Formats: sequence, structure tokens, C-alpha cells
Amino acid sequence: MLLDLQNLCVDFPGLRAVDGVSFSLAAGEKLGLVGESGCGKSTIALALMRLLPSVARLGYTTMTLDGVPLADMRGVRGRQMGMVFQDPMTSLHPMIPVGRQVAEGLRHQLGLSRSDAAARTLGLFRAVGIAAAERRMGAYPHELSGGMCQRVMLAMAIACQPKLLLADEPTTALDVTVQAQILALIDRICRETGMAVILITHDLGVAAGMTDRIAVMYAGEIVETAPTGLLFAAPAHPYTRGLLRSLPRLDAGWEDDLETIPGSVRSAAGAVGCRFAARCPHAIDLCRSERPRLAPVAGGHMVACWMDAAASDAAGRPVERLAA
Repeated sequence: MLLDLQNLCVDFPGLRAVDGVSFSLAAGEKLGLVGESGCGKSTIALALMRLLPSVARLGYTTMTLDGVPLADMRGVRGRQMGMVFQDPMTSLHPMIPVGRQVAEGLRHQLGLSRSDAAARTLGLFRAVGIAAAERRMGAYPHELSGGMCQRVMLAMAIACQPKLLLADEPTTALDVTVQAQILALIDRICRETGMAVILITHDLGVAAGMTDRIAVMYAGEIVETAPTGLLFAAPAHPYTRGLLRSLPRLDAGWEDDLETIPGSVRSAAGAVGCRFAARCPHAIDLCRSERPRLAPVAGGHMVACWMDAAASDAAGRPVERLAA
């Protein structure tokens, strides 16, 4: 097991952003974290990297990488874990050439000489598909396109050959062609190096094509997790089903409205019962009074729900599923 995370909680003043999240990750495995904005996905990545703001309070039972507790981040951040942020233009220093930014990390982390770091940076730029890599070494971020900047960020993240890559919405600001190129690049690097990936995304299509396993988050907790193919074939949680129904369909007519999930994400602070109950068409009294926990369904599929939304009695009412 490469990453073991148990009972992660992250609190901000007046808000619990992550509440008791647990998962593990094997070497080379690609895990997708999906859900609406505000569900805590990015906060998990920032907690793993210890990049949370000072007002945040972090708690957990276990947080280890390759069996070593993630406490002292020296030698871990950059060396063993890399991160690609959502907006490369705000992650790169605007006053420093991009080649120097990558090379500085290599010199600091690996102790390379200036010339060796520059040579390795050039190789990284070529590996991530940056055209005219030698000339781009001296370019500033504003002189590059969004796709090029994201390639620079990816080169920086994998420069020290980390065991784990955290990719937080890495293609949000990119057009569909460049998005496909970046995702294919991440997938190729994973296959060639055995690097594991946590992919944070709103795009279920991206998650379907890029991941081995998906964890669906809602209001700071994981409500369903399963191998990717199984989750798309047999989603069990009403929230997951709502997300899938919200996807645009190629066979829909122009006059057809997109399906939506009514309401908005509820804060985890002081929550009682299932946090999705107020938006769930299948909620029963138990849902509003007691919080469900992840329970096994089948084949590595787990769901936190008191009921099976697919089942109903003769009157069309949902049938309660026994908790494990």
C-alpha cells in the first residue's frame, strides 16, 4: 500500500470541510475524487501536501506514504509527492523564467549543479511535449499558453520522480484538445513510472477514462466508492445517480432541459443524519436522524446510504437497506 489515509478531518473557522475521510492507494493506482464544488476534494490534496492555510485545523488517525507518517514534509513534498494545481498561471512565478523555476526545484531537492539541473529540465520539457523546449526554457509564464503552462507545472511536479501525483482539476482552463493531450500525458507517465495519481475533477467523463477507482464526495465525506467501471455501471448512492443524470446526453433534443440536483451542498458543521437527505428524492425518516456509514455492496463497491434507491415496494416507496 502506497498511501494510507484514515479519518481525515479538516476544520476552518465555522466550517468542517472534510469529515472522517478514509481511503488507501496502491502504487500505480489512479483514484478519482469527484463531486460538486465545496465537497472537500481539493482540501484533501492540500492536507496531504500540508499546504492548508494557518487557520485550518487538521486531524487524522493515520496518514502514511509508503509506510512513513506524513508529518515532517522535508524530503516528501516534491520528492515523493508532486502536485499539479488547477490554474497554472497563478501557480507559476510571473517574474522568473519557467525553466529556472523547474531547475530550482531540482537543485534544492536533488542537489544538482546548475548545468545538470538545466539539462534535466530541458529533458523534462521535451518529455511533457513542450514544443521548442530549449527556447521555452527562458520564457516567462505570460509568454506561454495555458496548455504550455500546465505542461510546465506537470514537468515541475514529476521532476523528482515522485511516488504520488496529486492532480487538482488539471485541465479546467484548457480547451478540449489540449485537455485530452494533458490527460494522455499524465496517463502515459503513470504507466511508464508506476506513479500513483489522485485526480480531482468535476468531469465524470474525465474520471471514467483516467481512473481505476472513484470516490464520490459530498459535504466533506465519501458517500460512495467503487472500481470505475462498476460505479458507472451500477451507481448505488442517490447523489451519484444524480450526478450521472446531470451529464449532457448526445441523444437529447435541443428543447430538453439538463437534469439537475435541486438545492446546494450542505455544510458538514453540526450536521445530523445524511447530509444529502434534504436533496434526496428517496429520503426516509432514518436518513434525517442518523448518519449512514460506508458499507460494502459488492466487489469493492461501498456506499453510505440507508437505502437502495433502485428498489421500491409496490407503492413505489423506497425500501430501506440494512446497515452493515
